[in-house]
Amino acid sequence: MGTSRAKLLQGTLDMLILKALLHGEMHGYGIAKRITQLASDALTVEEGSLYPALQRLKQQGWIKAAWGTSEKNQRARFYSLTRAGRKHLTVEEENWERLSVAVRRVMRSA
Repeated sequence: MGTSRAKLLQGTLDMLILKALLHGEMHGYGIAKRITQLASDALTVEEGSLYPALQRLKQQGWIKAAWGTSEKNQRARFYSLTRAGRKHLTVEEENWERLSVAVRRVMRSA
């Protein structure tokens, strides 16, 4: 029997992308791979969700993008966190913690 992967809640992907970029710039595939690794393969990020989210985060000013060369010597767009993105990530992590505690309380209730 295969491992089941969880679906991401609306808005959660943005927070995970910011978290993945916390330690340095990456291209889109690298971001998706990093999120999957950090989640111990319990989450998958689909291309159809990733690139619109990256565009949204860029428009918000939370990430920036620049063209570069990947490790496979291919032209790729690299994304990095801005100062505003770091601040936003801190707020989102605090909100997520409150939400997850509240959901756990509901799920554990009789």
